[in-house]
Amino acid sequence: MRKLLISGFAIFTLAITGCSTEDAPQVATCSDGIKNGDETGVDCGGSCVPCNTNGGGGGNETGDVTLTGLITKDSTLTSNRIWVLSGKVVIDSGVELTIEPGTIIKGKEGTGSLASALIISRGAKINAQGTSSKPIIFTSINDNITVGQTTGTNLDENDRGLWGGVLLLGKAPISIEGDATEGQIEGIPADDTFGRYGGTDPQDNSGIFQYVSIRHGGALIGEGNEINGLSLGGVGSGTTVDHVEVVGNLDDGFEFFGGTVNPSSLLAYKGGDDGLDVDQAYSGTITNSVVVQGPISDHGLEIDGPEGTATGSFTMDGITVFGDATNTGGGAYADLRDSSMGTIKNALFLGFSATQEFKFKDAGTSENYTNGVLNFENFEIVLPGGITAVGDIFNDTSGLSTLSADAATFATAIPDAGSATVGADLSEFTWTYAKNHNAF
Repeated sequence: MRKLLISGFAIFTLAITGCSTEDAPQVATCSDGIKNGDETGVDCGGSCVPCNTNGGGGGNETGDVTLTGLITKDSTLTSNRIWVLSGKVVIDSGVELTIEPGTIIKGKEGTGSLASALIISRGAKINAQGTSSKPIIFTSINDNITVGQTTGTNLDENDRGLWGGVLLLGKAPISIEGDATEGQIEGIPADDTFGRYGGTDPQDNSGIFQYVSIRHGGALIGEGNEINGLSLGGVGSGTTVDHVEVVGNLDDGFEFFGGTVNPSSLLAYKGGDDGLDVDQAYSGTITNSVVVQGPISDHGLEIDGPEGTATGSFTMDGITVFGDATNTGGGAYADLRDSSMGTIKNALFLGFSATQEFKFKDAGTSENYTNGVLNFENFEIVLPGGITAVGDIFNDTSGLSTLSADAATFATAIPDAGSATVGADLSEFTWTYAKNHNAF
């Protein structure tokens, strides 16, 4: 995990603006590049010009539409055109952004304050319901993918950091320094409320995010800091997140900053940092999820404890982590630190080298393990060459626990993946870029 930072944020000239109140309903504008008012397509239908539908998104194909700045009224991104993120695009509190199945959104290049990202602010909602045959795709402006396609031909999973990523912010509890109930994403001024995350509502609902592929992100926004593929800050259990993949992100695939959301069927493919990362007393359950390590990946799993006195206990259940034995600079099974607490169970690990480890980094994590606050159940591991016992993979760097000796009580060596009885159900990922590029 690298600390989340969005620096030098500025609201650019707005491509989508407006107000929506009970007394002032939306009206058709016929020229703003979104579907609103009585329009039946994008800038067409209703009181606008007739739609020439082509089956893609209910409107006429009129080229790319660039989005930038603050979106202040309910809006729909349709699948019959390419949508381009220029800088930070923020969905304001009280506003819902709908994204049709099969829609392609491309982020412009840029670093620092110019990095492109979609931010669903606290109190806003996302309604992104893709399907297995029509996933919603976030990618780089450099990707030659076009309307109606699910993949381009000029980029692959090794093209990283070409734009930012997606940030989903909610009102569920977090644990941060000083024990504040709300945090502020660094770099956004304190009076800009869309930068806040966290609160006191564990059931908070930030919308639906299903069958979404996020590719080639992780733009540098500060020294040693990149944007995660999907960042979830204080996201509540009322939010639906499932069937989401992150491909070739320079930073983490998924990072959870507190919150209680219960996602399933997540896939992180060949990122530049961690696959699944939890922080700030994240207290939800992650089920049926996969990490595929690459040659520059760091940890398959990174587990950080709470930063304040508020505690929470996560669960990961049904996890498969594919290692990359060619990764000589990292690629560890997992890194647990800063007084980690929670449960990992029904986990399958395979494809690692003899030098890669599952490790504790600090005394607080060791203490929580010894006291039963950090638990492991039903691991299966395909042992790498040179390793003869599962205990050799587990390393408590503090030397304060019996982790390595205990490994035989919760981890079993198996000969190959075909012998596995735990881990993720890979049939849930047949729709993904990763599967279609022979990742597993």
